[in-house]
Amino acid sequence: MKKIISTSIVALCSAVFCLAQNPIITTSYTPDPAPYVHGDKLYMFVGHDEDDATYFKMNDWQLFSTEDMGNWTYLGTPISTETFAWAFHGDRAWASQAIERNGKWYWYVCLNDAKKQDVLAVAVADDPQGPYVDAIGGPLAQGFSFIDPTVFIDDDGRAYLFWGNKGLWYGELNDDMISFKNGYQEVPGFHDPACFGPQSIKMNWAKGKEELMVGFEEGPWISKRGDLYYLTYPAGGVPEHMAYSTAPTVNGPWTYRGRIMDEAVNSFTIHGGEVTYKGHSYMFYHNGKLPNGAGFHRSAAVEEFKYNPDGTIPFIPFTEEGPAPVGTLDPYERVEAETMAHSWGLKTDRLPGKDHYVRLIHNGDWIKVREVEFGTEGPKSVTIETLNFRNPGTVEFYLDALADSPFATIKVDGTQKVQTVDVKSRKPVTGKHDVYILFRGGDEQLFDFDWWKMNR
Repeated sequence: MKKIISTSIVALCSAVFCLAQNPIITTSYTPDPAPYVHGDKLYMFVGHDEDDATYFKMNDWQLFSTEDMGNWTYLGTPISTETFAWAFHGDRAWASQAIERNGKWYWYVCLNDAKKQDVLAVAVADDPQGPYVDAIGGPLAQGFSFIDPTVFIDDDGRAYLFWGNKGLWYGELNDDMISFKNGYQEVPGFHDPACFGPQSIKMNWAKGKEELMVGFEEGPWISKRGDLYYLTYPAGGVPEHMAYSTAPTVNGPWTYRGRIMDEAVNSFTIHGGEVTYKGHSYMFYHNGKLPNGAGFHRSAAVEEFKYNPDGTIPFIPFTEEGPAPVGTLDPYERVEAETMAHSWGLKTDRLPGKDHYVRLIHNGDWIKVREVEFGTEGPKSVTIETLNFRNPGTVEFYLDALADSPFATIKVDGTQKVQTVDVKSRKPVTGKHDVYILFRGGDEQLFDFDWWKMNR
């Protein structure tokens, strides 16, 4: 009976769910996406809502990367609340952002100290994947609603940190990126609707009462385009929409520019981040559209947009398909199993470091990889590596949909970790295609999946 149900799910997913690309990560809940371009890669630093969360429950932060905006590679869980020995270890953590400077990576997070007070902290590493260590041994800043940091390095090399919930603070960082040059202060004009949007009645948790407050809610994102500074943020209270303000200097004066995204689907928060990558502009955000998604089960999504000729940001509608890829994937180089555009059922590990795999694989689970370029001759064989064998099954490779027949099927019985089989297909495996990897077996967990590769 379970096998029949699984087959039906595969058919349904092939017809409907497989088509969606938003959210862009399907192996875990990934709130508060913070994109960062470094070289040819776009990194995405995200939070991690726990599967059993009934409130904001985050124990760690995750890292992903892409080179084509179609497929995302899981790069592990480089830091957690336990990275900071002095902090509260557990479910009290929020948004983050990371940046590279002079060969060092600085990851700014918000969490609670041992007394459950809101603090900003920073960890440092020599590589985006870590290992990260506590850069200070204590908070960088501390105060009520001191959450959601955004970091920015200006054209003149000066670095700034902005943060806040129902308040907005900023400070210039020293060259060490872990201390403030002249302390920090409230952003000038914060209480002016002309700067940060129309007023409404909100709960001021610092004062324990409702009062008239500007549109800005939380989650600032600072960026620059030409000579103009942009501050993007969730606004309007709960549920939040996305709005932005601009200024001629990083110190203001800020001018409110309006709404640019509606309230997120199935999530009362939204949290955005704008970035330009390979000549395209993208707005990252989160929603609650994954299975069991909601306000405490949020998932990263992204939309492409174009700035207006006058530099303003247009209204950005939500889409199911997300942005078009800006590159292709080479299947003749080793492809990590945790590189995917979409998936069903399975999970990735929660390990630090650089070696990762796909786990919790059951009958009917699948992986989708977009824009795979096979070339004019196509592959003669396929090689895979599995590990942590539990029960026998098969790994099947399909072109474009979970339909027709697989062009390669590999049986996994635990006797070999690395296996190669010939490609056998009724139609040519050439040109550019999406690839689906389907797992079949019994009712129990099967095995873990490490990587795959096509061979000419």
